[in-house]
Amino acid sequence: MAWEEELFGVLDELEQQAEALYDAERAPELADRSRAEYQTVPLVARLMASVDLEVALGVTGVGRVAGRLDRVAATWCVVGGAGRDWVVRLAAIAAVEGASPRAVPEVAWSPVTRLGVGSALRRLADEGERCVAHRLDGGRHDGVVRRVGQDFVELDQGDPPRPVLIALDALAAVRSE
Repeated sequence: MAWEEELFGVLDELEQQAEALYDAERAPELADRSRAEYQTVPLVARLMASVDLEVALGVTGVGRVAGRLDRVAATWCVVGGAGRDWVVRLAAIAAVEGASPRAVPEVAWSPVTRLGVGSALRRLADEGERCVAHRLDGGRHDGVVRRVGQDFVELDQGDPPRPVLIALDALAAVRSE
């Protein structure tokens, strides 16, 4: 029986070597597949997985916005911290620190995530709080959100209040006061 055990040992060793060679040949293919799959992951999917985490966003026209990522929608997010909430358009985000290493696929998103930034701004209008609207070009407007149109937000600023209309495409973020 010793020769049979020796034969099976040699065969096991050959099988392990064959598996190792197969794995070594497949590794680059798997890496390529992984890279190809990852290139389809959008920033919003990473942000969806980062809800309730402390993050820091580099926002065009604003700078660093840090706090807890409270909500993410398809085109905007809410970052809360230090008694102030930020509504940030995803198109204005240049960098994210502290994001989850995971991503949430679009099929798993809540239907509420399909709401546009106008929905968040309408909520600010309902609350009547003072806020600061930051534009992508670095300009800012202090006031109260009054109404939200299809592609703009109306702020009352000054005393007496004067309306200013800000195109949503030019808006980077809005900070509640």
